[in-house]
Amino acid sequence: MSPLDDLFRRVPALLMARRNLSRNRIRTSLAVLGIIIGVLAIASLGMFGTTLRAGATQQLGDIGNEISISPNLQEGVEELTDRDVDQIRRAVTDGSVVPVRSETLRVGRGDRQTVATVYGMENPGAIYEAEDGRVPDRLRKDALVGSGTATLLDVEPGNTISVDGRTYRVSAVLAQQQGLSLVNPNNAVVVPLDDVNGTGYSQVVVNAESGQAANESAVAIRESLNDREERVSVFELQTITSGINQFFGILNTFLIGIGSISLVVAGVSILNVMLMSTIERRQEIGVLRAVGVQRGDVVRMILAEAGLLGVTGGLIGAVLAVGAGVVLNAVVLNDPLSTFQAANFVYIFLAVVFGVGTSVLSGLYPAWKAANERPVEALRK
Repeated sequence: MSPLDDLFRRVPALLMARRNLSRNRIRTSLAVLGIIIGVLAIASLGMFGTTLRAGATQQLGDIGNEISISPNLQEGVEELTDRDVDQIRRAVTDGSVVPVRSETLRVGRGDRQTVATVYGMENPGAIYEAEDGRVPDRLRKDALVGSGTATLLDVEPGNTISVDGRTYRVSAVLAQQQGLSLVNPNNAVVVPLDDVNGTGYSQVVVNAESGQAANESAVAIRESLNDREERVSVFELQTITSGINQFFGILNTFLIGIGSISLVVAGVSILNVMLMSTIERRQEIGVLRAVGVQRGDVVRMILAEAGLLGVTGGLIGAVLAVGAGVVLNAVVLNDPLSTFQAANFVYIFLAVVFGVGTSVLSGLYPAWKAANERPVEALRK
């Protein structure tokens, strides 16, 4: 064993890599900066996609738990019957069934008048919550007013309103719904079911306990009511959330692809740094080879330098990405702690691994070139 072989065994490769990189601090710093930018871009864009998805889900609310059953007008079915509602109730094993009638009527309080959608329901508490007042389990004589209509008519619980000439006491002002809703209450009034004209129902809303339960209920309803003829149309709002999740999945992939371009550029920079470093140390590497240092040791030394650049840039980029995620989630979701969810750490981990991998791959050619150059030729130049 030669003295240089013994030196390579005793001195860790990372220490030698650190010493070699410190010879030209400016060039090394620029290479590390490229990795930092690449890792920051990939991790931040990945977290940005996650934040957009969370924001969209927050706006949509729990619509994935709701199903709308309406008469199939194409088959000549104009309204749902009590028998249809009974079949729906038997098919739904986990959730609330709310039959709905609707009309557009004149609503007023004193001198203030407006035209609003009027829903007739027996159990509005299954799908609505009160902003002020109380939503009864069974609506028998009072009325519920949506937030928009309440503002327009200056209504609060305890007041009376007229709906198409009929007087009602307001028991609650309904909470405003920000997302999608099958029966949006914001600019509507809810009255007892029998007070809305008609013997049938314009639609039936099913509010299930979960998205899976909603899907199972939709399948059971189709099998029960559409066995012989297509009597009803069943619309699952879960299809909207599934489509949105699929869209944001594609968007995330696209954004990460854009961020990866910056790492490829950083890899070219590291390749340049490694080539310049090996050219400058040609004679030094030639001496090491001449006294017996093996090719594999030279390759390990050069790759250790490239790997050290990648690890340093990756760790700094990861820390900056977490900071960027905190700011992003604080602005978009008003919840900076949502940065620390598992999906975001996956993006950060993948960005760091990609950064280190790009650095090591960029060092392969310079390492191979340095290890395979003949010592005599290297010492001659």
